Amino acid sequence: MMSLRANILDNKHRHYPSIDFRSSFILLLFICFLPISLLGQTRQELEKQRLQLQKEIKEINTLLFQSQKKEKTLLSDLSDLAQRIGVRTKLINTINEETNQLNIEIRENERQVKMLEERLEYLKKDYANMVVQSYKSKTKNSRLMLLLSSENFLQAYKRLEYLKQFAAYRVRQGEEIKEETIKLHNLNDYLVQTRNEKEELLAINREEKDSISKEKASREVLVKSVKKKEKKYIAQINNKQKEEKKIDAQIEALIAEAIANSNKESNVKSSGFALTPEAIALEKDFISNKGKLPSPVERGVIVRRYGKQSHPTLKGITIESNGVFYATEKNANARVIFDGKVLAIQILPGKKKAVLVQHGNYISVYKNLDNVTVQKGDLVSTKQLLGKIHTDKTTGKTILAFVLFKEIHRQNPEEWVYKI
Repeated sequence: MMSLRANILDNKHRHYPSIDFRSSFILLLFICFLPISLLGQTRQELEKQRLQLQKEIKEINTLLFQSQKKEKTLLSDLSDLAQRIGVRTKLINTINEETNQLNIEIRENERQVKMLEERLEYLKKDYANMVVQSYKSKTKNSRLMLLLSSENFLQAYKRLEYLKQFAAYRVRQGEEIKEETIKLHNLNDYLVQTRNEKEELLAINREEKDSISKEKASREVLVKSVKKKEKKYIAQINNKQKEEKKIDAQIEALIAEAIANSNKESNVKSSGFALTPEAIALEKDFISNKGKLPSPVERGVIVRRYGKQSHPTLKGITIESNGVFYATEKNANARVIFDGKVLAIQILPGKKKAVLVQHGNYISVYKNLDNVTVQKGDLVSTKQLLGKIHTDKTTGKTILAFVLFKEIHRQNPEEWVYKI
């Protein structure tokens, strides 16, 4: 799209009404063209962000709102709704920014159209004057008479060169008029295209605003219902947090024990594993891929991020997350984020399981699995399936808890894993 505009604004003009007009025209062209190309890049980024947010809303609708629940959980429903409202709000803001960029681009294009129209008008007048002058000169004197009336050979030669240059100038002017006409036509087409894009964005914006208004109304109804049982829900959250902390402590103890055994076998003292040269190379590869590692689920949305955070629905309640929680589709499998070795398989409450995979001194943990397809000591490769993720019978949700350690120190997985 922007290459079309660049071709339109390509400055190859050689003939202007005056030196001042030419200088000001080139200056304006340069000033206008540079910001628009930069704005074009920004708009491309906004478009990419908008498409990503639209995809996320679709995933939220599919993975959080279309599962068949045997028993509805108000708090869970409210949390899902809050997440969708949050993403939709980001989408509306992105659309607004993208529309603003289009408005700027349209105004600049309109200014270029005006400049091209003025330029074309001048060329046509100049060309018409040349045609008239050429006609007059032909009626008064022929080219031959003009040459024969020369005082000497040098003057005749100069007159002949002048006639050739004048003829060539007329041809160039005619070609330039054609070029300017094409540029003006292309720029007008581009204007129509950007205006259509703007209208499409405004239509999407209106739809999103209507949706968010309905969702906010639904949220108010749910909030009232949740407040009636607020104490009960707070107790459930606190119990859940205690259970998660207990499991994480067990995982940390398991890793610490594995490190101690590794050092004992190698007769070394270190805070990390005693690594072979191959394991050291693997760890370097793991680190070099930070931010580019694949997601532990093929399809999903993040429903809880890493670290301390306010509860999405209950005011004054803080939850601490040691990892990232992904909602995915029913019967989905967890997959390993990088090559490694299965360090352990831990049994969790409710007969669920967690798989620990070692990547040098880094350990990735995949919790909430119904069954696993690997064993302790297995070598695994990137994206290899580890086991089926558990689906909660009450909420109907399929959630994978993903945790990342360096030795026994927790890491923020979102800094390592590429966004879905």
